[in-house]
This record gives sequence, C-alpha cells and structure tokens, in this order.
Amino acid sequence: MAGARHRAGQALSIIGLLGGSFNPAHGGHRRISLFARDALGLDEVWWLVSPGNPLKPRAGMAPLATRLASACTQSRRAPIRATAIERELGTRFTVDTLRALQRRYPRHRFIWLMGSDNLAQFHRWKAWRDVARLMPIAVIARPGYDGRAAASPAAAWLGRYRRSAASVKHRAGWSAPALIQLRFDPDPRSATALRRADPDWAARYRGLARRDPVTHHPVDPDIA
Repeated sequence: MAGARHRAGQALSIIGLLGGSFNPAHGGHRRISLFARDALGLDEVWWLVSPGNPLKPRAGMAPLATRLASACTQSRRAPIRATAIERELGTRFTVDTLRALQRRYPRHRFIWLMGSDNLAQFHRWKAWRDVARLMPIAVIARPGYDGRAAASPAAAWLGRYRRSAASVKHRAGWSAPALIQLRFDPDPRSATALRRADPDWAARYRGLARRDPVTHHPVDPDIA
C-alpha cells in the first residue's frame, strides 16, 4: 500500500516512469510529465531512455548517450530525472525493466506513464498483462490516437480496472492492475517533427551526458 511506511519509518517515494526513445527529448515530454506529477501526486518522474525499442526501427536513431543528454537538458530544473538504467540492467522489454526496478528500488512505488498512442498497441508488448499487474498505468491523451486506444484489446481488458486520478493521488485506489486516464490540453509536439525540422539536432548533444541522474554512474559518451 503506497500510504504505508517503509521499515525504519521512511516514507515510500512515488515515481512516475515514462519510457521512450527520446530521439530527441522535447518540451512535450516535459509538459506531460509535470501534468502527470501534479494529477497523480508523484514525487518525481523518471524518463527511461531506451537503448532500443523493439517496436521501432533503428534507422534514424541517435546514440543512447546523445538521447540521454537531450533528455537531461529538457528535464533541468524540474522534478524529472532522465536515465539510461535499462542498459545497465540489461533489459530490453518493459516487463523485465519494471521487475528489475522494483527489485532494485524497494522503497519506491511506481506508476507507468504512457501516451494513448502506446495504449493503442499495448497488446503487442511482451507480457503486457504482466506489465499491468506490476503497477498502475496512467494514460495521457495524444492527438489522433484516442479512438484507436479506446478500441484496442488492451483498453478492453483494462477497462474493468479503471481508477480516477484523485483516488490514486490520495492512495485510496492504489492497486494493480489499474488504468487511470489523464485528460488535458493535448501537446502536439513530436520527436518525428523535430527531427524533420532539425536533422542535425544530435550534434548539439554529443558528448554532453556525463553521469546518469538516477544511478549516478558515469555515462560512456560512445555508447550506441
């Protein structure tokens, strides 16, 4: 139970997890993260910068260190921390990453954050029902995807576990599976559009990531 106290009297931290390529990170990621933090009463949000998304092509993907640097830049002066911890954990699929994070950080409670575009294809993820059983899932509206998300197999399965943001924020509805739908003025920004407008964006971030903000381990500037 999230409202409980950990041993030695230490309160549990509530962390939102937003996974993605961040190719590059942009203001839209920051905006939805801050909105989710406020709506759900999170202590902070972690951006999980993926070494490689199995559902996305590798063509046009900047090196991991470069994408992490862009995420660190976008998350400055905010309760957001970008991390490349998946590479350190050796996990490739979300279900494995989340299990590893729960083992590694027993004093945290996590909520998985994703856009409605991901809910539309969530049923294609490895062991997606197990992902839902690990922690609550908050879905953030994205322009053009809400209809497909609502009609998806995952939305149909998760529909019985709907919770309000208020119940989660006050810990009364803290359980898993749980589906929380967050609605606010959608942000139209996308990494695809930014890459098209600025094909050389990665050059500005190359070599800037020095230390992972979550693990505090040095970041190899040459990691792909």
